[in-house]
Amino acid sequence: MKNQTVNATSDRITIRHVAHDAGVSVAAVSKVLRNAYGVSDILRGKVEASIEKLNYRPSVAARAMRGRTRTVGVLVIELSNPFLAGVIEEANAALSENSFKALIGIGRSASPIEASMIESMIDNRMDGVVIIAPRISGKILERYARQIPIVVIAHHELHAETYDTVNSDDRRGAALAVEAALKSGYTDIAMLGYDLADSPQTIVALQRENGYWDGMRNAGLEGRILRLPPVATDRKAAIDDFLALKDRPRAVFVWSDLDAVPLINAARTSGIRVPEDLAIIGYDNSPMAAIPLVGLTSVDQDAPRLGRTAAEMLLSRIEGRQEARHILVEPHVEMRGST
Repeated sequence: MKNQTVNATSDRITIRHVAHDAGVSVAAVSKVLRNAYGVSDILRGKVEASIEKLNYRPSVAARAMRGRTRTVGVLVIELSNPFLAGVIEEANAALSENSFKALIGIGRSASPIEASMIESMIDNRMDGVVIIAPRISGKILERYARQIPIVVIAHHELHAETYDTVNSDDRRGAALAVEAALKSGYTDIAMLGYDLADSPQTIVALQRENGYWDGMRNAGLEGRILRLPPVATDRKAAIDDFLALKDRPRAVFVWSDLDAVPLINAARTSGIRVPEDLAIIGYDNSPMAAIPLVGLTSVDQDAPRLGRTAAEMLLSRIEGRQEARHILVEPHVEMRGST
């Protein structure tokens, strides 16, 4: 059946308008919105085409009428990253101050797991979701955001209309890292990233690579990015290979403290002096970076502010705000002994 014309310019678009336009039942539309098991690609395509055509958004008021659970899902990429603790703790504090409870799910850097977790949060009638560093695409997030309020951290999607984002200004932060190295007297500055493989364009690592190139170009210097294996793989051998390079750079900006801390440890263990032989700058300013025995210069992205801002934005979404907001938090460099 072909899509039918719906004249609803003077009234709020409802699920019935979508069903009529798509030529399907209201129950079928509901199944698509819930990502229910067994929905065919043909049915999903019809319904999503009508949703886009009519600019349909599920009523927040209708969700409220069904009763709030005063629970919020927090979906994180992993728990082994010490930087995330500050984000989660402050988000939880802001939610608690408003009588909301947070329940944590772990996506394990896998899109199918993340999607399953979000669907479970929707099925359990949580009032909203904070997602940190997702692997799923912005298009899929848009779909879920039609069903539940969503705020995303560490996901650069400034044109998203149905969900909010809160990020460190990762591009600016990487440029600041280059500037810090320059001020310390280094000009042979490389970046240590990782194999991005099929990573979405929204990831923070890509923003940081762009910022590194900005900083090097602004200084009139040639740059180079050296890559470790993909995320969630053992990088010890690759770090050792980097340290053994004959043309090893004099200074290196590492995309994250997750790899900068093991790098500084491996360098010292192998007799490479930091910073006398190799200067190292990380990104995150994780708790490990501040330990005196580590002493890692690192870009601080203000984890507590990221967490609280995301929670406050989610609460305003739950209360009915519909216009998208995209916040960038200004980073700064914490100078320590590694430079």
